[in-house]
This record gives sequence, structure tokens and C-alpha cells, in this order.
Amino acid sequence: MKYFDYAATTPPHPDVIRTMAEIMETQFGNPSSIHGYGERADQLLRRARSGCAAAIGVKPEEIVFTSGATESNNLAIKGSALRYQSRGRHIITTATEHASVYESVMQLQQWGWEVTLVPVNSDGEVNAQQVVDAIRPDTVLVSLMHVNNETGAIHPIAEIGKQLKKKASRVLFHVDGVQGFGKMEARPADWGADLYSLSAHKIRGPKGAGLLYVRSGVELTPLLSGGSQEQGLRAGTENVALLVGMAKAMRMAAEDQVDFARRSTVLRDRLMETIRVIPEFELNSRTEGAPHIVHFSYPGMKAEVALHTLEQLGVTISTQSACSSRSAEPSRTLLAMGRDAACAAGGLRISLGDEHREEDVALLEQALHQMVAQLRPLERRM
Repeated sequence: MKYFDYAATTPPHPDVIRTMAEIMETQFGNPSSIHGYGERADQLLRRARSGCAAAIGVKPEEIVFTSGATESNNLAIKGSALRYQSRGRHIITTATEHASVYESVMQLQQWGWEVTLVPVNSDGEVNAQQVVDAIRPDTVLVSLMHVNNETGAIHPIAEIGKQLKKKASRVLFHVDGVQGFGKMEARPADWGADLYSLSAHKIRGPKGAGLLYVRSGVELTPLLSGGSQEQGLRAGTENVALLVGMAKAMRMAAEDQVDFARRSTVLRDRLMETIRVIPEFELNSRTEGAPHIVHFSYPGMKAEVALHTLEQLGVTISTQSACSSRSAEPSRTLLAMGRDAACAAGGLRISLGDEHREEDVALLEQALHQMVAQLRPLERRM
């Protein structure tokens, strides 16, 4: 079975596993304890924080460790909205954001905040000027993803950050960087981002570890009550082994980023050409998008039927994003891009990893052709 769902999660790198296992066995202390075990754990935690910070070009004290990007996004959005609500209760985002961003914003809307959803074009990209034009005197936050987790569309984050700081420097800018880090350059401070979320398990690190970059001077209302860990922003004993594993995975991903993008772009473009020549498919990704994601629709077929057929043929891809793939609803992202309901319900995503080579893609291409041949007689009945 060949796995092509790296945008959902990745297999932990063997070096990361070995590092974490060693720490779990030998360095089990609580980093908040003042005895030797605790001090050694705290030293490891400090090194992990410095390593994560170096990978994205920020200061160690600006890194807040979390359990993953969902928590990071919730803390960034709700924490800033609650802290700065005296300035206003208006938030700007798009309809194509990851569920952890979109649902956080929708919850704030239920609590009385006003939300502007800036439209995206047919390629899923937001226009920087439209984002800036949506700013009002009571706007407190703009929250956007760097790379769309379904289609691979890239938002002009650097341009938005530049214009945002020029027009309204008090408005906070949050970037969900989960699908961009390790695939393209990630420098949130250079973009003008105040908040930036990452997840370890998307880059061959462990599940249960993430971070939020919080620019110096930005304050957040904590969502968890308890101890004073993570500068008082995230109560709870840190999982040192997972966080050291995340730091190692981030370093390796950053070092391999240029080569990964080059290799994956070649494979992605090959897959796009294959999808274009199959008349039943509609391509939703662009060659200008992320190097590791290819999204297409099979409008005449339910996505889960296509997925399970491919699995029987020896390859695994996904429908929508992993956090939404069990939902029967059409893709919110594709609907926002102007696709019809049939296209939005038949969306399929291929996502590449650092281990994929030409022969793997050849196997996937063969499976796609075989799938269509098997399902073609069923199309009119679905």
C-alpha cells in the first residue's frame, strides 16, 4: 500500500522516534521542578524552543508550545479576540480556512463578534487589497492560512502583512503555517505576522506537539487555567520528548525545504498532467500552488467510493482534509471557489511526502486509470 496523504499526517522520521524514545527513557523529569531531574528536562525544553525558533527565524521567547495546530489556532484567535475586545470585535478571515480557524471564528461570532469573510477567486486565492479594504476601525484580527490544506492554493501572506501594517498597525495578523512550513520559506516575522501556528505531525514529527509564535509585545488571554507554563499562556506540564522531537523534525524539514520543493514540484506536475487527460476529472489545484498538493474532483462519483476503490488498488489518498473527511457535507473550500455541489462533493486530494519518487507516482497514475475504468459504469447511478 502506497500512502499519498502527507497533508493529513506524516510517518514520524526514524531519527525523531529514536530521539524521543531516548528522552522518554532517561529524561522523564518535570521541567518545572527545581531538582536535577527537572533541571535537565528544562534544559532540553530550552534547546527545543531555541531550535524551533531558529527554524522560522524568531526569538526563543516568542515560541509557545501547544498540543498541535488546532490548539495554536484557537489560542491565537480566541486569545487575541478576548484580550483586545476593548479595541473592537471585528475579525477578518476567509471561508476556505482550516476547520480549527473557521470554527473558532464562527464561535466568536456566536459570542457577539462580527466576522468578514473575504472572498477567494476560482483558484482559491485571496486578493491582498480586498483583505486590507475589509479593515474597519473596530477590526482586531486578520487570520489567514499560508497554504490551503485542500487545494494547495497559496495566499500572498507577505504582501498582506506589509499592507496591513501600513494601514492599521494595531490589527493583529495571524498566519496558519501548517501546510507551508518545510515546503516553502517560512519567515513569519519578515511577513509582519504577529501570530503563526505550526504542527509537528505534518513534517514527520510526533502527533500532540505544536507551537504558536507570538510576536514580542502581543498579549493573549490564556484558554487553559492552571500553572504558569509557557509564559502563562498555556498551563500544563510540557511533554519534553514530543517537543524535542518537533524541534528535530523542524530542523530537518527546514534544511530539506529547497530540495523537497524541487522534487515534489516535478512529481506534482506529472500528476496534474495525468489528471488533465482523464475526462472524468476536474483539476482544482494550480501549478503556482504548493509543491506537495494536487486536488481534483470526480463529479460523477461520490468521493468515498473513489477513495475506497483506489485503496483496493493499493494507494491511499484522501477526501477533503483529514479533519473534515468524515463529514458528508460538500467541501466548504470548493464551494467558496465557485465549484458546483457535485464537484465539491467529489473532491479528492493527493499529497506528497519526502519519500515519494517517480515509481510511486507511476503506481498512483496506473491506479487512477484503473479506478475510472472500474467506476465508469456506475457514474450515472451515483
